[in-house]
Amino acid sequence: MTTSNTQVATSDTAKKEEKQPVKPTAHFAGSHAEIIEALNFAEFGIAPKAQPPAQRGVLIETGRNRITFSAYDFETAVSVTVPAATPLAKGSSLVDFPELKKTLAAMVAGETKAVAARTRVSLAGDLLATEHLTVPVTTHDIHEYTQPLEAVPAMATMDAQTFLRQLNRVLPAAARDDTLPVLTGIQITLDGETLTMAATDRYRFAVAEVPVTVAVQPSKEPLNALIPAATLSALAKRLKTHEGAVGIGILEDDHAEGEPVANWPTPRATLSLGAVTVTMRSLEGGFPKYQSLFPKTCETSVQLDRATTERAVKKCQAILTAKGLRNVPVMFAWDADGNLTLAPRLDTPEDAARTKGMPIPTTITHGTGAGLRGGIAAFNPAFLLDALGTFTTDTITLHLGEMKDGQIGKPGLFTEGPDMASQDYKHLVMHVRLA
Repeated sequence: MTTSNTQVATSDTAKKEEKQPVKPTAHFAGSHAEIIEALNFAEFGIAPKAQPPAQRGVLIETGRNRITFSAYDFETAVSVTVPAATPLAKGSSLVDFPELKKTLAAMVAGETKAVAARTRVSLAGDLLATEHLTVPVTTHDIHEYTQPLEAVPAMATMDAQTFLRQLNRVLPAAARDDTLPVLTGIQITLDGETLTMAATDRYRFAVAEVPVTVAVQPSKEPLNALIPAATLSALAKRLKTHEGAVGIGILEDDHAEGEPVANWPTPRATLSLGAVTVTMRSLEGGFPKYQSLFPKTCETSVQLDRATTERAVKKCQAILTAKGLRNVPVMFAWDADGNLTLAPRLDTPEDAARTKGMPIPTTITHGTGAGLRGGIAAFNPAFLLDALGTFTTDTITLHLGEMKDGQIGKPGLFTEGPDMASQDYKHLVMHVRLA
């Protein structure tokens, strides 16, 4: 009986020891500006309402004259490494992120921007200090923290600003309706020396390509990841000032048949920006197979003056708003001589007959244009403006299929140049069929 009681007591003691929180041991000293910049990146992995509260912390690991800030909200994992004065011995502290950022801002309150930026900040476990103040900050138990997704090593690199430009072109086409989660993502495909990004909300489809430099032996098959557009949109703001290369690594779910579910790899993609890695979990579900949706040939290609077309759409959209007409399209209309105008679709035949559209300068680059005469192509004005806003050239080309009963019967394809096939960016907009 005594032995049994002793065993129980020993077991209880062991459990208590296992539950003892780990003391914060991170030590560093660095400039306020560098710490804030690192935390601004780490914030991509912080969810303000994440549970348990430990998951709202930033894991600070120090040693060998560098600091690593890590954050993970179960969807996005971020790691930022900063050179700084640290002890040789490794240390770690899981610090409450919201409190840390506010406290850092408070400790330089009243200083000029320049003085605040170069203010020396140090951390000793859970004590944050500058030359003026030393205050404790809230820390969490690392045992309650789910370790971030492991970053995928870069398989290819690309120019940051080229990637950003193409990303910004596809983002407007991503859905914002969570009832179809798969459409709220950007499909990223790494195939040889090309990275392709695609997005759709069922009413438009944007596809952009980025040339890459392969860093490892390329996969025999294309690698795909479906990344939330909201995450990439937030990251795009940080990429504006990033010069140089961005690395990309993709891990698909390639588990062996019969392998336990617990051992299945988490499909994800990692973007590497120098000392920063952002690893994003892939959305579940299959992205639409879009290759067959984009036409390979067309009846007529029309080169439009982009600025004039954009102004015309804005005017027509404003007219519809002024008249209280919602979900009403604007119309490209060709007269009997092949001249093009853009007009709002008004609600009565009498008003429509008296409406005169804004002329749009055009050049036929494919076909004769004979099939367009007397025909119309109607589109949602908001979708048109989104599409036009992704181009920067003076002219764009609208590729149209055959007119049926005076209207286009298929979506319109916008490209930068006159050729449909060799474009690194294409934007397909669903047409509106008028009664």
